[in-house]
Amino acid sequence: MKKNYFFNILLATILISAVALFFKYKDRQDPIPPLKERHGPISTTSEWINTKAAIQGLQKKLREKPNDLQSKLFLALAYMQEARVTGEHPYYYPAALKLIDDILDQEPENPVMMYEATVAKASVQLSLHQFKEALETGKKAVAINSRGAAVYGVLCDANVELGNYEEAIKMADQMTALRPDLKSYSRVSYLREIYGDMPGAIEAMELAAKAGYPGLEQTAWTKVTLGNLYEKSGNLAKAEIYYKQSLLEYDRYAFAKGGLGRIAVKNNRPKQALQLFTDAANTLPEFTFQEELIRLYQGQGNTEKAQELMEELIAGMEEDQEAGHVVDLELANIYLDLQKDYKQGLQYALKEYKRRPENIDVNKTLAKAYYLLEDYPQAAVHLQKATRTKSQDADLMCLNGLINYRLGKMAAGENLIKQSLVLNPYQNTPMSKEGKNLLSSTVTKL
Repeated sequence: MKKNYFFNILLATILISAVALFFKYKDRQDPIPPLKERHGPISTTSEWINTKAAIQGLQKKLREKPNDLQSKLFLALAYMQEARVTGEHPYYYPAALKLIDDILDQEPENPVMMYEATVAKASVQLSLHQFKEALETGKKAVAINSRGAAVYGVLCDANVELGNYEEAIKMADQMTALRPDLKSYSRVSYLREIYGDMPGAIEAMELAAKAGYPGLEQTAWTKVTLGNLYEKSGNLAKAEIYYKQSLLEYDRYAFAKGGLGRIAVKNNRPKQALQLFTDAANTLPEFTFQEELIRLYQGQGNTEKAQELMEELIAGMEEDQEAGHVVDLELANIYLDLQKDYKQGLQYALKEYKRRPENIDVNKTLAKAYYLLEDYPQAAVHLQKATRTKSQDADLMCLNGLINYRLGKMAAGENLIKQSLVLNPYQNTPMSKEGKNLLSSTVTKL
């Protein structure tokens, strides 16, 4: 009897403990962030089948060996790539960062592991637009290993985004010297574009495309970027060729479809453009495709559809912000160009300006905001910063002309607007339309 009594007490204790543990841990998630199913066209590719199998294999390893740091790092890198392919930034970048922080928190003795994880963390921070943090993390990585090419890539990118362009050039040179490949050549291309050397930018991006492996997303990206460079130069025929090459390289590539959509708009084929942007948006939830659709609907007078998409777009951007992805500059341009809420656009631009006051794109957006609010002297202050690298950005040159014109420098302003239209005669922004109207009115008066 006494034996049964103690047995019952023990059993009751075990049951109570089990119930307590259940309620304590019932809301806790698997420490390994799960893989999300893809939807739409990208869910039926052979690439997805292979990616899914590889990621599930890494997850299985980590469940069996939670301290397998190499598998944890590979999973983080796979999630970073999945963010690029699917556009699921709010989920995959924080998931990758969690895995990387788990590695770094353990302070692995292996310097290679420590270096690779630190570089990966800087890369995620760049993707989340946490540029100052990425620069600091990159400096930690270079202190571990100053002979790795990858770290100079993140240091180049961080310095570009913070407006430290001369330092960015040094980092790109270091990277190219260590490993001349797709990643280093593409950074050289972007820096040449920033400094107004468009032929040099195209040359470097062609080298990047040749260095890429056929069939990879990164190689398709270089072809799209080449197309974009030709598009900015007003060579739509060459741009279209590269966008189509990118689709051959990587089937259903959303950014290639987006490029072809812009070509269709500029060639006055709105129905084709609508289909291409819709296909791109259904493939990848990238905000730029939604922006293009909103522009099309606004141009067609379909304000109801445009506003519906606008609300979805802003809601998605806010979700990104909550996940740690800083998108104040993007929101500023959306409010300025699409929503026509210039005061709200200015507020977002000023928030970004506090983070990186030397960046030329941030200053360009602020110059535009102040111009639209008719504060031309303040617009000129930011324009001076935005033009300091002698960029041949046609949109920026047109804005420069408009600001000069409104400040009474009419001849100089008109000349800059004309130059911008020579650089890229296919501009179709609100600023370029205003510039064309201004030139037309001047001719009419004569």
